[in-house]
This record gives sequence, structure tokens and C-alpha cells, in this order.
Amino acid sequence: MELIIAFILGVLIGSFLNVVILRIPKDESIIFGGSHCTTCGENLKPWHNIPLFSWIFLRGKCSFCNAKISVQYPLIELASGLIFLILANKFGLSYPVIFIAFSFFMLLALSVIDFRYKMIPDSLNLLAMFFAIIGAWSLQGIFTNFQNAILFAGGFTLLRFAMSYMLTSSAHRHSNKTITPWTKNYHTYPFIEAMGEGDIMVAATMGALLGVKLTLTAIFLSALLALPVMLVLTRNSKEHITVPFVPFLALATFIVYIFDSPIMAYIEANY
Repeated sequence: MELIIAFILGVLIGSFLNVVILRIPKDESIIFGGSHCTTCGENLKPWHNIPLFSWIFLRGKCSFCNAKISVQYPLIELASGLIFLILANKFGLSYPVIFIAFSFFMLLALSVIDFRYKMIPDSLNLLAMFFAIIGAWSLQGIFTNFQNAILFAGGFTLLRFAMSYMLTSSAHRHSNKTITPWTKNYHTYPFIEAMGEGDIMVAATMGALLGVKLTLTAIFLSALLALPVMLVLTRNSKEHITVPFVPFLALATFIVYIFDSPIMAYIEANY
């Protein structure tokens, strides 16, 4: 019964996450203004907003204008339900687990927004980190989570500075080879950002959720998950493509969080 409750709550929260994902990038209120069709603008009836079931019964189409409803809506609701279900199955339902689940809900929303709009809202990032920090079973655990968040935020900030400096310096050296009397007094090279500020905050959330060793494992796993996707996209396109990294960080964090015990056992036995 506990697991069924967890899944239903997760699905309901996922329905709200769809509102967050849709409205925050557009600077719209997530509280005021009823749900409406994004094509015709008609306000939806209560039976149009039943998580999972409404999309199935409507066959993925608006009942007013017959426009297609994105499959994102049921997928986010299902993913949220599974997140809460898996966490409740591992730890049971408790206040720390609820906070941890909300941290992963924020990471899910961030992942979709980063994938669709190539942006990472600070509000969701801060909420993800906040829920991760207070999702502890003791006061000492909260302080430990906070320390780990600061550690990885600082570490990623230094990494971002170093990598950006190296990439910019490389562009500078290349531009010097093509300098002309017309451009000698101007910077003909861009400042290259190696990492976004949003990734730094996600790293802080990862540190609070996983601790030092498991966060390093999750970062390595996220790179492994992203590598084949990047290879496929760059191979099939002649244009420069930027691949959002937050979805891979979030997925790796969840995998490592769920399988933390066997991963830690392997690390301690081999390193």
C-alpha cells in the first residue's frame, strides 16, 4: 500500500512538474492561470487534467482543437511516479525520503528544460540543492550534506575557470597566427566558457545527495552515458552541436543513489 501511495503522489507531482517545465522558461506564473491548450488557448476541464489517464483517453489530442498533445506530459508523470516509487521501495516513506524525492523531481525538471531550451533556471537549481541538503536523517547529516555541496560547487568552479582559461588561451594563440595590421589592436578571439554556472549548482546537489566518493562515480558515469549520444549527434551533423549535460548528470546521480551500497562496496574493496 505504501508503494502505491508513493507512486500516485509521484505521478501527481509529475503533473505539476509539467506546468513548471512549460512555464518557467517563458517567465509565466506556475501558480496563477489555469491549464490550457497551448495551441487553441481553451481552458482545460478537470477531467482533461487527470495524470496519465487523460492523455490516454484523449489519444494524445486536444478535445477542443484536435491538436497533438506532447508525449512529454505522460512521460514526466510516469517518470516522477517511478522516482518516488523506487525511493520508497529502498528507504520507505519518511520526511528525508520526501525531501530527497523532491530534489530528484527538480533535477528531472532541470533535465527537460536543459534538453528543450538549453537553459538551467536558478530557481529550480537552488531548490534541488536545498532539498538535497535537508534530505538527511540527522542534524549532523544536514551539515555533512552542506559541506559536500560547498566542496563540489567550489571544485567545479575551479575546474570551470581552468578549462575556460585553457580553451581561451588556445583560441588566442590561433588568432595570433592570422593577425593583420587592421586587427592587431583588437581581440579577435572569444572568451570560451567551458562549463555553465548551472552545472556547478547541479554538482553541488550531487555532492549533497551522494557524498564525495559516490559523486565522483556519478560524474564518471554521466560522461559514459553522454559519450555515445555526443558521438551519434556529431557524426550525423555538419554543424556545431551543443549537447545538454544536465540530463546525464541527473540520470547518473539517480542510478548511483539507488545502487549506492554495491558501488561503495566495490570502491572500498578495490581502492
